[in-house]
Amino acid sequence: MERRTFLRGAVIGSSAAAFGGTLMHGAAYAAPAQPGAGPYGGLGAADANGIMLPAGFSSRVIARSGQTVPGTSYAWHSAPDGGACFADGTGWIYVSNSEINPSGGASAVKFNSSGTVTGAYRILSNTRQNCAGGKTPWNTWLSCEEVDRGYVYETDPYGVNASVQRPAMGRFKHEAAAADPVRQVVYLTEDESSGCFYRFIPTTWGNLSSGTLQVLKAGTATSGSFTWANVPDPDGSPTSTRTQVSGSKKFNGGEGCHYANDTVWFTTKGDNRVWQLNLANSTYELAYDDSLVSGGGAPLTGVDNVTGSSYGDLYVAEDGGNLEICVITPDDIVAPFLRVTGQSSSEITGPAFSPAGNRLYFSSQRGTSGSSTGGITYEVTGPFRV
Repeated sequence: MERRTFLRGAVIGSSAAAFGGTLMHGAAYAAPAQPGAGPYGGLGAADANGIMLPAGFSSRVIARSGQTVPGTSYAWHSAPDGGACFADGTGWIYVSNSEINPSGGASAVKFNSSGTVTGAYRILSNTRQNCAGGKTPWNTWLSCEEVDRGYVYETDPYGVNASVQRPAMGRFKHEAAAADPVRQVVYLTEDESSGCFYRFIPTTWGNLSSGTLQVLKAGTATSGSFTWANVPDPDGSPTSTRTQVSGSKKFNGGEGCHYANDTVWFTTKGDNRVWQLNLANSTYELAYDDSLVSGGGAPLTGVDNVTGSSYGDLYVAEDGGNLEICVITPDDIVAPFLRVTGQSSSEITGPAFSPAGNRLYFSSQRGTSGSSTGGITYEVTGPFRV
């Protein structure tokens, strides 16, 4: 069947008629995704874990901060944040950051082929406020420090190799990372109200020890063309990386970042937007903006971490709002996929699919207590479209 990328403006092998309107291909502004009936229907009543899910889906608790992960002797970290899954033989591993300062770091949970937890362990320690990050094609986890002049750390999800600091990727208030194996670069978001969007070009693909940090340059509009410029001093001192290049485009609080099919999406929490870079023609546009949802009632507020499914759906977690993970479909529909109840002082973090695409992991960073020591990490199973 024809496969499209996530949203209007990045369509491959599809016609304008499929969208019921004019196909923009990113060259001009296209209306962001709109509310509608999601692919899985409406949410049911909250289950025993306080999670509202569509029919056919179920949840379970994988770990709780400060408590031993069931089936292991390892105590789960506080304030679980960004995460990703990695294949491990017939099983898989879910990696999760810890957004506390000091200490921070990241941990991992191992699963066998049936989904039973078989181990848990620390993969990064003694860092600061590790927020989001990203998975590399060579199966390492980039854990990013959300502090002034923070570092990116490359870690081993399998717990064999020691973590490595990657200063060449720039020192700034890092949030998320997304690897692009086609252009052999890593995209990086910056969690500042006047932050920038970056890409790192390694000297050798697969080795992040050296390379060139670039920043996106564009006008002030919400759509148009963009270019890249070298950041003269990636160390960010005494001049911050975001102020070194004239014409660098400013984004209001960069958060999650995801790459697929010649397109990179990232979220900005300050204005509740999902941005889309169309890499094949070097244009950008809005994929979602709650202020432009016709008739009001925007379903997605407090945009934060983001991931994609193998089918082509984009899943965006909320920091605030109704504490939902919303899905944005390839045909521009945005709808709640799940909602966490009874945890209004928390945020949803770390959405990531298992390698088979039939299990979704995520965390409630502060749980029912509203404290970083109350984090809860969940798994959702069900008939995901893959």
